[in-house]
Amino acid sequence: MIDLLVAGGGPAGLVTALHAARAGLKVTVVERRRAPIDKACGEGMMPYAVGQLDKLGIVLPGKPFRGITYFDAARRVDAPFRSGPGMGVRRTALHTALTDAVQAAGVDVVDARIGSITQDAESVQCGPFRARYLAAADGLHSPIRRSLGLSRPSGGSRRWGLRRHVRIAPWSDRVEVYWGDGAEAYVTPVADDCVGIAILTAQQGSFESRLAEFGALRERVNGCSHGPERAAGPLRQRVAGRRAGRVLLVGDAAGYVDALTGEGLGIAFGGAELLVNCVLAERPGNYDRQWRRMSRRYRLLTAGLLQAVEFGPTRSAVVPAAAALPSAFGKIVNLLAY
Repeated sequence: MIDLLVAGGGPAGLVTALHAARAGLKVTVVERRRAPIDKACGEGMMPYAVGQLDKLGIVLPGKPFRGITYFDAARRVDAPFRSGPGMGVRRTALHTALTDAVQAAGVDVVDARIGSITQDAESVQCGPFRARYLAAADGLHSPIRRSLGLSRPSGGSRRWGLRRHVRIAPWSDRVEVYWGDGAEAYVTPVADDCVGIAILTAQQGSFESRLAEFGALRERVNGCSHGPERAAGPLRQRVAGRRAGRVLLVGDAAGYVDALTGEGLGIAFGGAELLVNCVLAERPGNYDRQWRRMSRRYRLLTAGLLQAVEFGPTRSAVVPAAAALPSAFGKIVNLLAY
């Protein structure tokens, strides 16, 4: 019998499978999409997330970045990382590196459907698969989470992410964050000749219409060739818990606040390690508490900043406050970085 069945072969599912395989568990990943899998994301991995992959021996192809810079129409403020660089990595390149590592570890990746889930005191049955535990890594809008009754309505505005790659040499070794009236634009170096631009917004519209809100950035990339735009959202996903019996949620399936602090992959990778440790100890009931403790700092800081950006007067004060208190801004950035 399989020790751990992983539903979903994105980064969260593959890192869960790697931890399980290296712990000596028999693990199978179920994923119907063909590799490499792309996704609309900022593609900037904070130092904590880079460190999680370093522990697994994953070499990331991309461009290092050494801090975060905020801009508005009148000012800028810079916060360098103190714990080492982050890494800008194309999502497809990240997925290829993780897929290669999973294959080298001898993990089975199967093209199949999970189907309906039933479980008893000793195992989980998912279509043709029977396993001692199931890791649900099936994404932001997780069907497994919904089928188990663990999804909860999300309040507040509905924010979406848009992303496009632009063929231009990176002009900074920082992730640049441009603040507009109702959106943020994130510029991440991902290759010697390419940057990724991600826009987070609660407003409807195309990437081009949202980019028009950031005049200086738009002028810089005007006329450069670019790839197609991708979208993802709504971003905020609330959950009642991250475990139902022998099923444990990991990655975006485990709940999501917002992408504006770049914490998604770090929490996904940290959660993957916790999940496998709970399976090894035969203590699945500990997982939700440990996940909440691991992610508390990120979730609280992200939720606090999200409240600020959703209210006009405080939103317009974010960059001026950071510029007025650069040491406090740097401390917050580094709390999120590690």
